[in-house]
Amino acid sequence: MPGSVSETIKEKLDVADFLKGYLNLQPAGRNFKALCPFHKEKTPSFMISPERQNWHCFGCNLGGDIFSFLMRYENIEFAEALKILAERAGVELARVSSGEYKYFGLLYDINEAAKKYFQKELVRSESARKYLTDRGLKEETINEFEIGFAPNLPDALNLFFANNSNFRPDDILRAGLGVKSERGRQFDRFRGRVMFPICNSLGKVVGFTGRILPEFDIGQFGKYVNSPETPIFNKSKVLYGFSKSKEFIRDEKSVFMVEGQMDLLMSYQAGIKNVVATSGTALTPDHLKLLRRLTEEIVLNFDSDEAGLAAGERAIDLAESFDFNVKVVVLKDFKDPAEAVEKDPAGLLTAITKATPAPEFYFERYLPKGADYSSREMLRSLRVVLGKIKNIQSAVSREFWLKQLSKRVGISEKTLAEESEGLAAKSSENKEESDLNNIEERKISRRELLSERLISAALQRNNLAVVEDVAECLPVRYQNIVTLLERGDKRSPDPKIDQILNLVILRSEEIGDAELAGVKKHLRLEFQKDRHLEITAKIREAELNKDESSLKISIEELRKLDHV
Repeated sequence: MPGSVSETIKEKLDVADFLKGYLNLQPAGRNFKALCPFHKEKTPSFMISPERQNWHCFGCNLGGDIFSFLMRYENIEFAEALKILAERAGVELARVSSGEYKYFGLLYDINEAAKKYFQKELVRSESARKYLTDRGLKEETINEFEIGFAPNLPDALNLFFANNSNFRPDDILRAGLGVKSERGRQFDRFRGRVMFPICNSLGKVVGFTGRILPEFDIGQFGKYVNSPETPIFNKSKVLYGFSKSKEFIRDEKSVFMVEGQMDLLMSYQAGIKNVVATSGTALTPDHLKLLRRLTEEIVLNFDSDEAGLAAGERAIDLAESFDFNVKVVVLKDFKDPAEAVEKDPAGLLTAITKATPAPEFYFERYLPKGADYSSREMLRSLRVVLGKIKNIQSAVSREFWLKQLSKRVGISEKTLAEESEGLAAKSSENKEESDLNNIEERKISRRELLSERLISAALQRNNLAVVEDVAECLPVRYQNIVTLLERGDKRSPDPKIDQILNLVILRSEEIGDAELAGVKKHLRLEFQKDRHLEITAKIREAELNKDESSLKISIEELRKLDHV
C-alpha cells in the first residue's frame, strides 16, 4: 500500500544490500544472482533486481520483496519482519504508524517487559530458585535463558503494568498474558509458575511457557501452560532455544530434537548445544523447514512407551519426507534427557553420538530376527517397514536400506523391491487423475516460458525489435508486456501482468543469435499447436450448431495454418 510503513521501510532499505547479509551475491547484468536458500541447487537461479526491489528463484518459483524473504528465511510472521526491518531502517513504528505498532510492535514490548518482571520475581522467590536448582539447573543456565517466576497472585503482572507502564489491559490480553473472567475482571494467565521465555529465531521474546511449582499444584490446571497464539507467536513455527543453538547446529551439522524446556536446558548445560525443543506442539513442517537450512541430520528423542513410539514414528516419517538423515535416541534407562543428564551427563552425549539410523530403529521395532515372514502378521510388519524405506528421499539411501532389510529378513532384494513397487502402485492411483487434469495448463506454460525467455533476451540486448517478427505468437499478456516496455514502463496496474513483468526483468539473460532463433522457432510451433486446438474446437462447435458459414471460415483458417 503506497504511503504505508512497509513501503517507507522498503524505500529506505535496498533489497540487494539486505540480502548480502544472507547470501553470496554475484553480479548478473543489471541484477544479482545467488544460490537459492530455499531449495538445493548447484547453479544459481535466485535473482535479485535492485531496479524493482524484489527477488525471484527460477528453480523453486518463490519470489517477493524484502519482507517475504525475511519471513521465509527466518520462518517468522509479517509482524516480526515489520519490527525487525523497521529497526534496521531506523523507522519508529509508534511514530510513523500507531496502528501497525499497536498491532505488532507493542506485543514485543509487552513480552520483553514481562520477561524482565518475571526475572526480578525469580530473584525474590526462594522456592522457585530451589525448584530450578533441585532440577539440576545452574545459575549461569538460568541467567542465559532468562528464566523467571510468576507470583502466585491473581493479578500481580497486570498491577505491575498498571503502575509502571503505559500498556493497556486490552493490549495485555492480546499479548496472551492476561485472561478475563465471566464477570469481566482481568487476571494474569500465569500464576505460581516458573517462566520460560520463548524467543523467535532472532532472539525476540514472543511468548512463554509456565511450569507450575509443585507447592501450588492442586491438580486444577496442567503442569505446563503456554502462551496462546498471537500475531507474533505461532507454536508450529517456533522452536524453543533455536536462537541460541542455531550456530551450533550449523557447526555440528546436526540437530538434537527434544520435547520440553527442561530437556533442552539440561542438554545445553551438559555441552549439547545443538539442541532445540518444540513448544507445546508436535514436530511440524515449518519446524523442519527452519532446521533444513542449517543441517541435513536430525537426531530425535522420544519416550519408549507405546504413545511415545507412535509420536516418534510420525516425527521420523515427516523428517524423512524433508530429506533429513534421521537418527533416533531411545533412553530406556531414563524418563527423558533431563533425567539422563542429571544422572549420567556423559551417557547422554554417548547415546547421541551412537544414535540409531531411523530404518534400523524400524527393523528393531517391527522385524524380530528369526521371525516367520510368511505369516500374515509379519507380512504386515514387513510392509510397514518397506513403506518407511520408500519414504526416504535419497535413492542411494533407499537402496542401501533395502539391502540391509534383505539381510535381516532373508528375502531377496528383488522380491522386496517388487513388494515395495506394489505398495507404490496403490499410492499412485489417485495421483494419475490430477496429473491428467494439469496437461492443458502445462501446454500453455511452455509457450509462456518461451515468451518470457524471448522478451528477457530482448531486454538484455536493449533491443525490443527482436520480438517483432514473432509478436503475434506471444500470449496476449506478453504482448501487453512488450507494449509496456516499449513505453519505458517497468510496472503494470494489473497484478498478474506485473508479476510476469517482474520475472521477465529478473531473468534477463544473454543468449546468442543461434539460441535466440531456436527460441523463436519453438515459440512459433507452440503457437501453431495452440491455434490448431482453438480452430479444431471452433469446427466441432460449428458442426454441432450446423453453422455452415462459421464452419467454412474455420476450415479455411486451419488449411492456412497447416501450410505455414
